[in-house]
Amino acid sequence: MAGRKVTRRQFVQTSAAAAAGVAAGMAASKLSAADKAKIINYNENMEYRPCGKTGMVVSAVAMGGHWKRIEKVAAGEGKVGWLTQDINNADFQKNRYDVVTRCMERGINWIDACTIEEVKTYARAIKGRRDKMYLACSWYQREMRIAEFRTEAKLMETLEWGLKDAGIDYADLWRITMHEQSNQHTDAEVEEMMKALAKAKKQGKVRFTGFSSHHRDHIKGMIEKYPEVVDAFCTPYHAKTKEMPTDSLFETVRKYQVGIFGIKPFSSNSLFNDEFKKAGDNPPLHTPDTDRLARLAIRYILCNPTLTAPIPGLINEHQVDNVAKAVMERRKLDANEKAELDAAMDSAWASLPPDYQWLKNWEYV
Repeated sequence: MAGRKVTRRQFVQTSAAAAAGVAAGMAASKLSAADKAKIINYNENMEYRPCGKTGMVVSAVAMGGHWKRIEKVAAGEGKVGWLTQDINNADFQKNRYDVVTRCMERGINWIDACTIEEVKTYARAIKGRRDKMYLACSWYQREMRIAEFRTEAKLMETLEWGLKDAGIDYADLWRITMHEQSNQHTDAEVEEMMKALAKAKKQGKVRFTGFSSHHRDHIKGMIEKYPEVVDAFCTPYHAKTKEMPTDSLFETVRKYQVGIFGIKPFSSNSLFNDEFKKAGDNPPLHTPDTDRLARLAIRYILCNPTLTAPIPGLINEHQVDNVAKAVMERRKLDANEKAELDAAMDSAWASLPPDYQWLKNWEYV
């Protein structure tokens, strides 16, 4: 793919065989030369995992599209919120370009973008070098969370509009953003969504399809009912998450070979609450202690080989380097490390804001 423009049709035609035979969770240094050649943006110092049955092989840590706290490094005056940034601001665009570049340098090859602004921003950032990065897309403002967009026709309108708005020909994964508690959608609404996803894939506008949801039982049911449509999904996975010994969602994921991306790996930054408090009203973006906690969380999460990748939001190059370092560190936490991470997560749980209490429901999955 490098050095040439690849059409969406060519991507669809070649995707199934893109990475056959690559072992789950295998360090890049242990892969054969043939397997390495199948991985886009391959780096010897990154681990790669198959994204379910798609044939895509994904870096063991991906880049989440959110840019919380980016006002610390690149923001227009008064632009302090997650989606209040002026995405046309030159400093903001440079930040996103530089962070994506560092991801590429570290072997990260997946970006998850779930808003209109994120898709447009990252499409710009990878323009001319898309052969190095997969782009998962969702336009949540015009998808299932809005009643008007719960039909096949309206969802297809969103996709076509969104691709044109971002200046891209296709999405590697269209993962429609559902209600967090996706069981709020009627069976008829889910059917319409699945029809849109299947149609988009058949037309070659997307390579693979899925959704995001925070409802485990509903996710399980959708995978079982629509195995030909659900290629991957996004759902919470944090530093307390554990697989239930029986009837786990991960059993279904393995049975149907579905990719799974973990959002909120740092519990919406609550993992660092104690360290932030030490710094007072204006905590820095990172300290040696927050860096260590972030790496402990990534290492803990990656102990589950069924997970394709966690997707932390990364707002500067240092954070990219830190999560890439975590991938290559010893995987299993020793007793002292586990105690440190557990203490930080217990503190995080004790101070979760009301709108993030739901994270506690993702301890056993």
